[in-house]
Amino acid sequence: MKLVDPTIPANIQESQRAPALTSLDGLTIGLLWNQKVNGDKLLTETAALLKSRFGGRVLPMRVKGNASAPAPSDILTNLSPECDYLITASGD
Repeated sequence: MKLVDPTIPANIQESQRAPALTSLDGLTIGLLWNQKVNGDKLLTETAALLKSRFGGRVLPMRVKGNASAPAPSDILTNLSPECDYLITASGD
């Protein structure tokens, strides 16, 4: 019997995390909803709480079409210059 390893090496991509925010005071919040039930409500309430504590503004909620897939790059590319940080949530 011959054993064959069906796996392939992982495709490792070099990436860096954004630096941590030192404060949320006065920053602009982006919202990204994956269309799961009640996720929009969770995002809206969370953003309202953050705004009441730290000020700033909340951008209109953006929607990604498929809850199980990554957000399309155009949504993220368009959001990145508009907001200081982005929150997303999953409902049900």
